[in-house]
Amino acid sequence: MFKVKAPDGSNNLCGQKLAQIRKAQKLSQRQLASKMQLLGYDVDNFFIRRVENGERFVTDIDLKIFCEALGVRLSDILDF
Repeated sequence: MFKVKAPDGSNNLCGQKLAQIRKAQKLSQRQLASKMQLLGYDVDNFFIRRVENGERFVTDIDLKIFCEALGVRLSDILDF
């Protein structure tokens, strides 16, 4: 079955940018997961790692929670 992939073969377009934003805010993957949990989203640091490494597909709901947790706009994450 055909699966849509990013040009680099990863499963999302936002993982590397999310990692940059997280590191710029001096947050660990565990700290970001904790912020997302406080917003009611059941994730852990392994979820963050899989997104950042392009191993996981990202939904619009995921993007919304990332934006809220990191205090950024969607356009900051999806830099087209």
